[in-house]
Amino acid sequence: MPMEQRGVDTIPDGERTSGPRDLVSILLGSNLCLGVIVFGWLPPSFGLDWWASVSSIVAGTAVGTLLTAPLALISLRTATNLSTSSGAQFGVRGRLVGSVVGLLLALGYTTLTVWIGGDVMVGALGRLSGMPASGVSYGVVYGLLAAATVAGAVYGYRVLLAMSRVLAVGMTALLALGVVAYAPHFTTEALPQAGGYLLGGFWPTWLLATVAAGLSGPIAFITLLGDYTRYISPSRHSSRRVLHATWLGLVVGLLVPQLFGTFTAYAARAALDYAGPLVDASPAWYLLPLLLAASAGSVGNAGLMLYSMGLDLDAILPRASRAQATCAVAVVATVCVFIGHYASTAQNAMTSFVLLLTAIGTPWAVITLIGFARCRGVYDAKALQVFNHRARGGIYWFRGGWNIAATTAWALGAGVGLLAVSLPSYEGPLLVWTGGVDYSFLLSGLVGGLTYVGLTARQPSQPTASSASSGSESRRSSTAS
Repeated sequence: MPMEQRGVDTIPDGERTSGPRDLVSILLGSNLCLGVIVFGWLPPSFGLDWWASVSSIVAGTAVGTLLTAPLALISLRTATNLSTSSGAQFGVRGRLVGSVVGLLLALGYTTLTVWIGGDVMVGALGRLSGMPASGVSYGVVYGLLAAATVAGAVYGYRVLLAMSRVLAVGMTALLALGVVAYAPHFTTEALPQAGGYLLGGFWPTWLLATVAAGLSGPIAFITLLGDYTRYISPSRHSSRRVLHATWLGLVVGLLVPQLFGTFTAYAARAALDYAGPLVDASPAWYLLPLLLAASAGSVGNAGLMLYSMGLDLDAILPRASRAQATCAVAVVATVCVFIGHYASTAQNAMTSFVLLLTAIGTPWAVITLIGFARCRGVYDAKALQVFNHRARGGIYWFRGGWNIAATTAWALGAGVGLLAVSLPSYEGPLLVWTGGVDYSFLLSGLVGGLTYVGLTARQPSQPTASSASSGSESRRSSTAS
């Protein structure tokens, strides 16, 4: 299979040969991995019982999917990735906000996937072969996972799609075996080792779990969905079918692995750590399937995240090729894996990461969706590519390539979110006004969206596709500003 040559440029309709089934396959197959499974461990580690944990994950996933899924329709119309598409709201240079948010999201999840997958691999290999859990062992395993991930990401979308189709079937079978393996020790009671509710009461802790474990899953895809739907042609597949496929892929692809993580957390009594207890509680016959799940699943998920990171860096540095950008971010992600392994606990690192990125990512998603509704899905694909062509002008140029109103609205929303967040090592000053409950994602999205609507209420509506295209062509210049 040839290496993908496309970066964030517009995909020609003749190459847009994927369909809604492929979208479901990639969302399901890529998420059946320990990097997603481990999020199901968070509610038990917060001190919740089985039913409270399940309800928090289901509620958060449902709400997050309703917000996130419509973003898939934007790249269906623009034929490029979502950060580039957001130039219609933020400006062709202001879309760098989306590129940076996407880069951070993908970097964090790639790091987490390789970190957790590598830890489980080392533990399983230790029980199978007596391999010591030394620094060298972790280094070799992390390195192998990173190398395999880079190979898939560099080859691109078609290879990752084929891998996801295989993983959708194979990983489902491995997780089904895992339910049988861990079932004898399963309990629905809260784990005593967790030390009670993390935030001192049921509802604050349940809401934290809803955001950190449930909502964070769909939010992770706010800049990723377009990487897949840009290869779907709107002339052959309706927006409704694509939206339904996105809902199905996100809900099933996130709930199945996360609820498996919750189930195994109670069965393994994994209150303070997940990887170690998971391996220790595994019956001998399941160690080999567990090793396979940790390796193959991690490569599939991290490969897609790394692919997205390559696209986002390619959008930030147009002179770099997608392959060069992918290799560059792979080095950064691998360094972050070692930092995470040696310098932080899994619970603190995961909780802090998802809450911070949710706070800054939600207002970007809200503003982008408001713009999609306003223009009714009509975009000027050529004008969106001005920055990538090192030119200037077009209907998305605004002021120097930036839409000050959208950028200001995002900054205010993200700022309010950061002031209202509750982390293991930091509590925002706005928590005094929210009763100590973390409503950062709600406040950030609300403030960002309302500010954007208020600041752009008097802006003229966007031109139609035909007039937009002609206006773009008339104002383009070959000289970069």
